[in-house]
Amino acid sequence: MFSEVEMKHLRRCVELATEALEAGDEPFGSVLVGADGTVLAEDRNRVASGDRTRHPEFELARWAARNMSPGERSAATVFTSGEHCPMCAAAHGWVGLGRIVYVSSSQQLVSWLAELGVPASPVSPLPIRAVVPGLLVEGPVPVLADQVRELHRRFAQSGHPRHSRS
Repeated sequence: MFSEVEMKHLRRCVELATEALEAGDEPFGSVLVGADGTVLAEDRNRVASGDRTRHPEFELARWAARNMSPGERSAATVFTSGEHCPMCAAAHGWVGLGRIVYVSSSQQLVSWLAELGVPASPVSPLPIRAVVPGLLVEGPVPVLADQVRELHRRFAQSGHPRHSRS
């Protein structure tokens, strides 16, 4: 299904999500890869700063807008530990980024968090294609989803009041 190089990028997203968790933040991580396979930028969640918009997918969209041509953006791929929320999907669409590959879906996250008793988010967990129709989106990636689920379990049990994407 996914090449070994793509799986490497997805594993890096899980590593970044782990870094976010270890820094006291929600466990999300993303990698922006150019058409030639070069990693251009990466980030992890930073919403613990108090700014609930500091999702890595949003930051990568901003980075791409500043540093890439429209053609480069449309040929790029964003790999991410979790499906984009509506805010991030809109940023992705407005900037004109290409393909998205995610480890776990928003539907999976909502289900996991409900099982853990985490309060629902104030934002509806729309699928990416509901926000950006026609975009090439692939996921979830079952072989890594359990790792992401475990990160969210650890975050929920750490006493933090909510996830910004649930």
